[in-house]
Amino acid sequence: MITHEDNLLLCQVEGQAPAGQMMRRHWIPICLSEEVSEADGTPVKARILGENLVVFRDTDGRVGVVDEKCPHRGASLLFGRNEEGGLRCLYHGWKMDVEGNVLEMVSEPQASNMAEKIKHKAYPVKEWGSFVWAFLGPQENIPEFVPPRWAPTAQTRVSVGKAILPVNWAQILEGAIDSAHSSSLHSSDMVPARVHGAQATDKNWLRPSTDKAPRMQVQKTAYGFRYAAIRRPIFDAQTHDYIRTTVFVAPWTVLIPPNNLYNVANVNIPMDDTHTCFYFIAWGDASQTPETETWRKFLGMSLGVDLDAYYQPLRNYGNRFWQDRQAMKAGNFTGIQGIPNQDMAMWITMGPIADRTQDRLGASDLAIVEFRKLMVQAVKDFQQGAPAMGTGDQHIPESVCSFQNVIPKTTDWREYEAHYIWKDSPVNPELDTAYSVRK
Repeated sequence: MITHEDNLLLCQVEGQAPAGQMMRRHWIPICLSEEVSEADGTPVKARILGENLVVFRDTDGRVGVVDEKCPHRGASLLFGRNEEGGLRCLYHGWKMDVEGNVLEMVSEPQASNMAEKIKHKAYPVKEWGSFVWAFLGPQENIPEFVPPRWAPTAQTRVSVGKAILPVNWAQILEGAIDSAHSSSLHSSDMVPARVHGAQATDKNWLRPSTDKAPRMQVQKTAYGFRYAAIRRPIFDAQTHDYIRTTVFVAPWTVLIPPNNLYNVANVNIPMDDTHTCFYFIAWGDASQTPETETWRKFLGMSLGVDLDAYYQPLRNYGNRFWQDRQAMKAGNFTGIQGIPNQDMAMWITMGPIADRTQDRLGASDLAIVEFRKLMVQAVKDFQQGAPAMGTGDQHIPESVCSFQNVIPKTTDWREYEAHYIWKDSPVNPELDTAYSVRK
């Protein structure tokens, strides 16, 4: 049972909160590159760990991640003019570039050297895997950017569904590592079928098991943990198990078991204590991985249809998440379209910050228990001067990936030779060789 104090330690990320400070030691996805695709285009607001930022692409295509407030008198730069290599505040015309240099102060005398004495807060930026990343931690010790496991090369297709959710980051992540719920909540979309491994169609994900009560096993690691949900398969149940392994990569990433065509990941970036940028990712070879709009349509996360222009879901508690009770009577389990929308309904109804002291956890919640213990201890260790979990030598090895398969009972899933899903004749053989290694 988690205490109230530990629950807050896990969930609170704003200001000097230790969990948020630990997260700042990682490169953080700030927004999607598509949101700032146009040079001199409209700036975008991003709120990360309680800090309000503005993201913009300048005339030369460089991306800036800067403090939202103008260094002059605090007006919002979100409404500024993005022009000629910088962002100009509307209030008095001060203009800052992507590195925080003050280029112009049109309200000051021409002879003034005031601009040389002021530096606007700006963070180092990297574009990779469809995202704009920034390092928000101590600027005197900026680590090298390392590609995430879900975007191992610049050629990898990465398709992303994004939603801004009014809940704490931890309850979203707990949903992502909870393999047991998929057999109930997603049972109309992750359909038991007489197949020999998970398969993807344009409407469903098929799985070779009807077992709704998986056995759970966890393998702790320096970067988080791997765990297996072990189910009875439809075929060869006496001699084989259906294994789905999930990888938790501290602090906010989950590598979800793939299907036969592409890999899946989940990234949950805390905006503040009660709001999260939720990203659901399909990635892999371009010949098999759905394009962005196809992926979003499959998920029920299309802009202008399921989400407003600012990635806020149109389904909400007030309109009951567009639940279709007639569809439920006809056999659909939830009456809610789209795997992530079914999850969102559960997360949001738990409240902005779930009261974990009231949970009654069972055997199927082993990964949830491990996550809470692991992250609470990681934050406490960080408070005592330990490195942030998942950084430096604790970074996830390139060999690690999630997998699903029907394997002999005599095979230990921890030793199973897994590899990322890629096409049979890969365009990039180096990728296949590098990531098809024994765990």
